[in-house]
Amino acid sequence: MNLHRIGVIGAGTMGNGIAQVCAAAGFDVTLLDIAEPALQRALATIDKNLDRQVAKQVLSAEQKDAALARIRLSTDYTSLEGADLVIEAATENLDLKLRLLQQIAAQVSTECVIASNTSSLSITQLAASVSVPERFIGLHFFNPVPMMGLIEVIRGLQTSDATHALALELSTRLGKTAITAGNRPGFVVNRILVPMINEAILVLQEGLASAEDIDAGMRLGCNQPIGPLALADLIGLDTLLAILAAFYEGFNDSKYRPAPLLKEMVAAGYLGRKSGRGFHAYG
Repeated sequence: MNLHRIGVIGAGTMGNGIAQVCAAAGFDVTLLDIAEPALQRALATIDKNLDRQVAKQVLSAEQKDAALARIRLSTDYTSLEGADLVIEAATENLDLKLRLLQQIAAQVSTECVIASNTSSLSITQLAASVSVPERFIGLHFFNPVPMMGLIEVIRGLQTSDATHALALELSTRLGKTAITAGNRPGFVVNRILVPMINEAILVLQEGLASAEDIDAGMRLGCNQPIGPLALADLIGLDTLLAILAAFYEGFNDSKYRPAPLLKEMVAAGYLGRKSGRGFHAYG
């Protein structure tokens, strides 16, 4: 399959990051969201991020301008017509994703590959919601998308070899490294990472150490670039809770039960960096 036009659904942190790297790699991108202000914020973020790359001499000013020119903003799903690939990057909510995927499938051709950026939900289940499930795959990008070098490629039970090959081709053209995972909750990275973060929250909840000391311990003792609680704040505590809930339900195993402190913080609206307060405070 020729891969030229890419649609990205959702103009939040992940969506605008995916749109940026695709446009910088030479793809024509349609970035779609339900609200025009969200799209304008996303474009401003992309512009700012590209400016940083120009300042670091990763891109030239001409390459930045060309990348921005390849991004089209839209609130209308009909703008996805003619897309070769559409990547759904909405909030980690099953009902929402199923609804969006059906809207995507209604507008694109049966040749178009549809992907989800889900970090925990079943690719097989999501694929069953579209008319040609063989053309469905998981593409799990990591935050911040322009800086992180990995894409998890997740095959559902229905995913064809051709769809998998296209996903690997995309990863290469974006300058990312791809690893292929089977369809289990959390796939590879989050299956290992999220329970570790949850354990760090339990350690904090027990009063064993402060948030600062927990993060310092893991940074300096395990050579992690960022502590688990600071990483939780970066991911978003609501997103983290949703991932753990999916693990708990998917595996039916109590070891994935979310820490009560995590539930309480989400209920209080302490969601991490995006709310200005999580396990750490942010100005």
